[in-house]
Amino acid sequence: MKFGIVPIAEAGGLIAAHTVRAHDVTLRKGHPIPSEDAARLAAAGLSELVAVTLEAGDVGEDAAAGRLASLLMGAALRAEPPFTGRCNLHALTAGLLLVDRAGIDAVNGVDEAITVATLPPYKPVVAGEMVATVKIIPYAVAGRALERACLAAPAAALRIAPYTRRRVAVVSTLLPGLKTSTVDKTLAILAQRLAPTGAAIVTDARVPHRAGSVAAAIGAAVDEDGADLVVVFGASAITDRRDVIPAGIEASGGSVAHLGMPVDPGNLLLVGARGDVPVIGAPGCARSPKENGFDWVLHRLLAGLAVTRADIVALGVGGLLMEIVSRPQPRSGGESTGDDDA
Repeated sequence: MKFGIVPIAEAGGLIAAHTVRAHDVTLRKGHPIPSEDAARLAAAGLSELVAVTLEAGDVGEDAAAGRLASLLMGAALRAEPPFTGRCNLHALTAGLLLVDRAGIDAVNGVDEAITVATLPPYKPVVAGEMVATVKIIPYAVAGRALERACLAAPAAALRIAPYTRRRVAVVSTLLPGLKTSTVDKTLAILAQRLAPTGAAIVTDARVPHRAGSVAAAIGAAVDEDGADLVVVFGASAITDRRDVIPAGIEASGGSVAHLGMPVDPGNLLLVGARGDVPVIGAPGCARSPKENGFDWVLHRLLAGLAVTRADIVALGVGGLLMEIVSRPQPRSGGESTGDDDA
């Protein structure tokens, strides 16, 4: 692609590098220059302008963006028609955005003319939301560069994992001093969290803060109520694998995969399962509507994605979130009481 000043007499059929308005003629940036408009500008006294000349093998910006987007686009995504060198990808359904980061990095490393930008991996999205854009910077790209980018692009490097778990059971343990209104508010906030995913609370069990009671409630939620995800809110935060909630999960016939996570707020989260039904021991911060580590794990599980110990320990980079006013003790000062509700 050649870019530069050309005589107006030679501009017909080239691409206008900038919008030009002269006399009664308007040339639009990035659009081909009609020969008759070039002639009218010449007749009006314009001698030259900045234009783009495509060379052999060059691919126009829109065609290049559309081709690359079609390769990157995976399940539950749609591509908008390319315009001005840009092709946007939108979600067809609510879910989590899955990104092959190495693949996107490889495409972006091919040539400065070729770029792909996405939302963060595992970002919850709704139907219609734009999740990525392919942008060709100049008006055309060398065919060889586009071929290299296409070879570097993994098939379906971007896709949506739709929410598949719909039936959420809540088990709340009770201790003297825990207000009924606090439990009610916690469930209301969880319902708000679930609303964009299409899931709903199917059972609300409130039991004494004892392992046996937790075990019975989890068993009933799964075996009788058909829950496909269980969330346990403890009256007291989980501080050890031998604590009430992990002991209750194991007593129900389940297992604990991991306790704790490098996300703050959200440190005291537990992930386990009873059979193929995930169980989350919620940290105290999950009672707040503000984003915390609970959201990250909840959405992955609702989308049917596995949450392993390796997944959790990888959340530390970027895991320091905003302070929330509901914390009983700020991070910035004071001694630990050992029962931080993070």
